[in-house]
Amino acid sequence: MHRPSKNSPKKISSDSQRLIAFAQAIVQASSRMEERTWEQGLDKLLQKLLKNSHQDAIDAALGYLFQEELNAYEVLITSLEATSTSCSITREENGEKVEYKALLIAVPILAWTRFSIASGPLSADTMTVLSSDLSEHLLAPHTQLAIAPTLFAIDQLPRTPAEVFTFTQRLAQTALNNAPFKMPAQTTETAPFLADIRYVIAIVAAPAQAPLFRWQTNTNLLHLNKDRAAALQQWRTQVTPHITGILPGCGLELLLPDAYFAACREADKQIRPLSIHAAVNYLTQALQVDPSKLRAIIGGFGEENSEGQIDEYRISFTLHNNPDVVYGIVWPLYELENGDSDSNDMSIMNDIDDMSKNEDVAQNWGQTGMTPSVMSHNKTPLQEILALLRKAGVNHIVRHNERFFTEYCDDCGVPLFLDKEAELVHAEMPEESYPGNEHFH
Repeated sequence: MHRPSKNSPKKISSDSQRLIAFAQAIVQASSRMEERTWEQGLDKLLQKLLKNSHQDAIDAALGYLFQEELNAYEVLITSLEATSTSCSITREENGEKVEYKALLIAVPILAWTRFSIASGPLSADTMTVLSSDLSEHLLAPHTQLAIAPTLFAIDQLPRTPAEVFTFTQRLAQTALNNAPFKMPAQTTETAPFLADIRYVIAIVAAPAQAPLFRWQTNTNLLHLNKDRAAALQQWRTQVTPHITGILPGCGLELLLPDAYFAACREADKQIRPLSIHAAVNYLTQALQVDPSKLRAIIGGFGEENSEGQIDEYRISFTLHNNPDVVYGIVWPLYELENGDSDSNDMSIMNDIDDMSKNEDVAQNWGQTGMTPSVMSHNKTPLQEILALLRKAGVNHIVRHNERFFTEYCDDCGVPLFLDKEAELVHAEMPEESYPGNEHFH
């Protein structure tokens, strides 16, 4: 389940009420025919609101349904994503009107480094390589493609569904008219992270009844997963060497290009393990210590008014013999992930609840038989974090069981992290750290 904006307005306008009513009607529909009738009405209303940038009305409806009716909320958010990232365009060809459909896609690139991760304009050569490989390995024949000429950081992407809708419409016209796409001037600075995501954004268009992706051309659905896996492998093989050239000094992992929101969500999940890997690697080099000399401190965080819900884990790092927090990372929870369930997991309770009192328990956690390979299926978020820390060589782990409110530094806005005594502090690298003291959050 998608989670709504934490700043959703409370005012329910007439447009918001209509969105709510459509979503509820879809949930209550007794037949597919009735359901599709309501969906058409909902899509039409969403298109109108998005075109006029009435994002507040949409946010109000989402906020209300998230609190009152989760099934209807999921219907509305799914329709919103579909409407903002797709469109139909009719144009005349050889004296006949031909209807095209277009879908906004994202090409996620996971990158990790102890230096900076580049973003910004893409060269003509890079655009040519990406266009050729997308068409050859991922897209169905006879599709038309347009790529936005920018390598996006997360904070440079369109922020709201209304902005995504406008971006989709403009890029779709570019694809079908074979015209250049002019990016607006980028004014957003990119925050430095040791592990981060970069995106190439594109639109793929095809006649209304034609497939968009290559795996849709195989009529044997039993091979769908195999076809998608093969497409990803070909994509990585062909494109990774070129991406290495535009992201120097970075470890890279390319994910499967897919529909915009779906690809972004998958990238958000996949970057989390790499954040732990990158943090431990950076700290061991910068502080010139072995991973076993690091201590990790884990706490669950949530909004003050979220009734006990954990929205994210924050992981602090200190030296084992020093209480100062030198680095911290945030592990956000998405969709059906729920940190609350971890508190009821006795296998975790037995191993780490008393770590703050006895760190020998933490050192023995990896000897309980719950190794990362064994725990690779159906792990809770906390189990996955613990397995990754173990794999990285961090032996001293403290977990604070209390749920903390999400707080940020008043001066620079970065998250605050827990020390061993459960005090929220600013993570700061020592001035004498080697090979430099880059300020990462």
